[in-house]
Amino acid sequence: MLSRVLSGALLGIDAYLVEVQVDLAGGLPEFTTVGLPEGAVRESKDRVRAALKNCGYIFPRQRITVNLAPADVKKSGAAFDLPMAVGLLAAQGVLGPERLSDYMLLGELSLDGRLCPINGALSLAMAARKENLKGIILPRANSREAAVVEGVEVLAAEHLPDVVEFLTGRESLPQASVDLDAVFNQSRVDGVNMNDVRGQEHVKRALEVAAAGGHNVIMIGPPGSGKSMLARRLPTILPPLTFPEALDTTRVYSAMGLLSLDQALVTQRPFRSPHHTISDAGLIGGGQVPRPGEVSLAHHGVLFLDELPEFKKNVLEVLRQPLEDGQVTISRAALSLTFPARFMLVAALNPCPCGHHGDPVKECTCTPAQIQKYRAHISGPLWDRIDMHLEVPAVKYKELGVETSGENSEAIRERVRQARHIQTERLRQAGLFTNAQMDNQHIRRFCQLDDSGRSLLTAAMERLGLSARAYTRILKLSRTIADLDTSDNIGPQHLSEAIGYRSLDRPRG
Repeated sequence: MLSRVLSGALLGIDAYLVEVQVDLAGGLPEFTTVGLPEGAVRESKDRVRAALKNCGYIFPRQRITVNLAPADVKKSGAAFDLPMAVGLLAAQGVLGPERLSDYMLLGELSLDGRLCPINGALSLAMAARKENLKGIILPRANSREAAVVEGVEVLAAEHLPDVVEFLTGRESLPQASVDLDAVFNQSRVDGVNMNDVRGQEHVKRALEVAAAGGHNVIMIGPPGSGKSMLARRLPTILPPLTFPEALDTTRVYSAMGLLSLDQALVTQRPFRSPHHTISDAGLIGGGQVPRPGEVSLAHHGVLFLDELPEFKKNVLEVLRQPLEDGQVTISRAALSLTFPARFMLVAALNPCPCGHHGDPVKECTCTPAQIQKYRAHISGPLWDRIDMHLEVPAVKYKELGVETSGENSEAIRERVRQARHIQTERLRQAGLFTNAQMDNQHIRRFCQLDDSGRSLLTAAMERLGLSARAYTRILKLSRTIADLDTSDNIGPQHLSEAIGYRSLDRPRG
């Protein structure tokens, strides 16, 4: 006898419909799974056998063939346990096919029949809605996440018998729902604030500009000057995530299994700080079945690379595409996947290997050749893709003793939010959100200079020997600074500040 149960699987962070076909035939008892199953899927037969037996159902002693269609795409994960178990019961006539075509079934089975959480519930619920299914049945721990998707019933189950009783029409399953306003408005104490940082007022101003325009930043300063402390507080001055941004970010974290139990959405901007020993696959994504990397986990948030020259050169070079395109495409022989990667890059490094080059108190022990080699680890094209270069000097002792230091994050965030609103309205027709995303066409349109501004920028380009890419970065920065001043025009004061943020451009030989 043949039965069909609807399920789903992930391909990257997107989901697609999978039909689990179960056939019972005569012959020696055997359980075969086809349809390109990976290891966890092949092991489902043992979990399903034990779960059915321990829940009081009969496991058929026949030749069992389970096909996962479409059969030409690799399937991974343990979410097929539940549809396989239900398919076996349907093939034995324990339950009818009436409701099986209306619902997508997902869930890992423990040996006693309990449903364990799965990855990618949000994307799978989106796939169920796209296929015009009535609903989705999945473990209770994933129900709030899936309930974010409107237009599809999300039914939460805790045990295999609960699902069987629902499909036979004898019992009902609770329908999950989530209050999005409550999710976004729930208080969260981060424990960090921009006014925790003593001194460094010019760096705080620069980070405000970076947050307002979505610009990438590199900070150069001696050890202990507060570079990491400042970077970790950057998310506190970024605007809150919008609902579409939260959906995009949550899909990545859900596919990676990084959502906490019963968490509906990622509502705080991500902050990722990978160690410098990370591989290029760990940073960008990859694997035999490609998975998102740190740049995708930082989507709509901040990617902080501390001690930038300590990262492998090939790892840094693969950052160039996501910095430019806002996404990562990973190609394999069988498939090609694209992951979102629109993030703010914040990098930090010492001025030299010993960290004391230019320090008026501590003497630098590095030779000019060592300093040049240290800086040369960062290629020119990558350097040019970073909008703002900031010097972070050591904090003076008298500034450390001050109880409070400058504005708090809430006040800065409000100015950033207003500047972002101005940019969104200006760039709406182009489908852009921040000044950092503008290309040459938008720069020519929205970053026009008067005669005095052109003269000032020409003189700065000649004196500092800046590249053409640095020229466009300065125009973007000046546009953001003008937006913070709620000014329609870019004035000389805006240009001067923007030029100051490119003062660390190294000479090109």
